[in-house]
Amino acid sequence: MTPYAVVIPTLVPDTLADCLAALAAATGPHPEEIVLVDDRTDREPGRLQHPLSVLGDLRERTTVLGGGGRGPAAARNTGLRAVSTPWTVFLDDDVQVGAHWCDQLAEDLAEASHDTAGVQGVLAVPLPGERRPTDWERGTEGLVRAHWVTADMAYRTEVLKQVGGFDERFRRAFREDADLALRVLDSGWRIRQGRRTTRHPVRSASRWASVRQQRGNADDALMRHLHGPDWWDKAVAPRGRIRTHAAITTAGVAACALAASGHGRAATACALGWAAGTAEFARARIAPGPRTRHEVTTMLATSVLIPPTATWHRLAGAWRHRHTPAWQEEATP
Repeated sequence: MTPYAVVIPTLVPDTLADCLAALAAATGPHPEEIVLVDDRTDREPGRLQHPLSVLGDLRERTTVLGGGGRGPAAARNTGLRAVSTPWTVFLDDDVQVGAHWCDQLAEDLAEASHDTAGVQGVLAVPLPGERRPTDWERGTEGLVRAHWVTADMAYRTEVLKQVGGFDERFRRAFREDADLALRVLDSGWRIRQGRRTTRHPVRSASRWASVRQQRGNADDALMRHLHGPDWWDKAVAPRGRIRTHAAITTAGVAACALAASGHGRAATACALGWAAGTAEFARARIAPGPRTRHEVTTMLATSVLIPPTATWHRLAGAWRHRHTPAWQEEATP
């Protein structure tokens, strides 16, 4: 059995205990090391005692480190520096590994060829069977088809160190996994799909969560600078609606400006364009959902806010990272 370590960045949510309990209960060779990186800025050591108690005998193999609140990429790097095993497996603190996960992981690592640097786990997102999934639930379910997500991802430890680990400029749990994978692939390694399974429940979220998620558009701007304008294709990632969001936002801003300057007809035309674009966006989100009153009102409200929020974060990210060179250039002394 190839020795491996498990690194879990965490803000100590309620899901952490279930995550650790599933890991402890999984059959097969257990990790040599478990590194929990507590990334809260106001750490309360007592809050970790209960989650750690579910580990049983694995508690003796567990180390808790502070992440300093610098985001999941930096937290994973903190855990990586503490690892001494040939393989490092990253798990998110809201997943639950399968009952035979350790056995399946052992098979995944044993089957990894000499040029394979990473082996991705298979994610399963449980959705309600009695109704259509909400917009938030469909977003989480998209992880099933995503490439290289660190909810369950195993990498050769030495390869991660060779490529510099995670890029800590990615402060959110978004794109940092794709960026790392592209650097690993560009370095001549392979990443393949494994067979081990991990459950990723849909966590609770406020009705405004989709608006807050738009901060990830700044990370898309960083990805463009690091990996070129075709990074979407390289990362096998959906392009999203940023161009449409920009057009809707432009129409809305133009309508306000034209109305203020007395150009009524032009303002009306732009306002109609804004309304049509917003309505189409809302319809696309409402149609596949449960269409309850709460869901419909949430989609209507957030569909108004998302285009300008996404556009703002994309422009802010483009400005912030305007001097960022391609990653190969950064790696060159």
